Amino acid sequence: MTRAPINKIIPLSLVDGPGNRTSIFLQGCNLACAYCHNPETQRLCNHCGICVSGCPSGALSIARGRVYWDPAVCISCDQCITVCPSFASPRVRNMTPDEVFEEVQKNIPFIRGITVSGGECTLYPNFIKELFAKARENGLTCLIDSNGTTDFTRFPELMEMSQGVMLDVKAWDEEVYKKLTGGPTNSVVKKNLKYLADCNKLEELRIVCLPGEVDAEAVISGIAETIGGKVSSVKLKLIKFRRYGVRGRLQNTPTPDDEYMQELLQLAIGMGFEKAIII
Repeated sequence: MTRAPINKIIPLSLVDGPGNRTSIFLQGCNLACAYCHNPETQRLCNHCGICVSGCPSGALSIARGRVYWDPAVCISCDQCITVCPSFASPRVRNMTPDEVFEEVQKNIPFIRGITVSGGECTLYPNFIKELFAKARENGLTCLIDSNGTTDFTRFPELMEMSQGVMLDVKAWDEEVYKKLTGGPTNSVVKKNLKYLADCNKLEELRIVCLPGEVDAEAVISGIAETIGGKVSSVKLKLIKFRRYGVRGRLQNTPTPDDEYMQELLQLAIGMGFEKAIII
């Protein structure tokens, strides 16, 4: 039976796509972005046990070389993810699509759809496909939040079931991308950008903006050149870098000023992005 590691399920969210949605965050990522705001989703727990002794509620224990989490007594203080040296979390559940959808069903009177995120959710395409099938049977829309490193052309059935993809474009220049994300290349991201635009599955584009680390001007220009006339209809979010949750070399980096963000916004508008906003 298909299973995937689930970091958390947010019952009601207004920031993960249009309308009120249930958001499912899968654990594990194939990138290690220096500005990652939820680095605890990057890796799977290696059961080192470092988090156990500091748990104030006693929700964590270790037995037979494995860390166990008791959600019934957990107070969600995040101490375990703060001390984890591996960018992981012990609060992950390996769940089937049926088990996840049981939790989604509780929210159906109040939600328009579901969004799968991460980590990088597309590392588990078969799981997502099965979950989306159940969601669509119940009249829900289905969105994917992705870093774009999985070649979507390889999964036509999944694309058919999805209303769209919210795509993070980390950087445009390949060397900038490598330094920022630790990934080998952004060629697949660019391929996906064109593919999703051509098949009208580009729900939203996002750029985390941080001068000196992200070539945001080049990203805006590169996207516009790639998707052509679709710029007028696609939502573009220019996201101010904020250091909350960030660990590593950028954890004390200040947020870009408003003047810089306005310059990017005006650049985007000048290139035809009618739905560009700063957040």
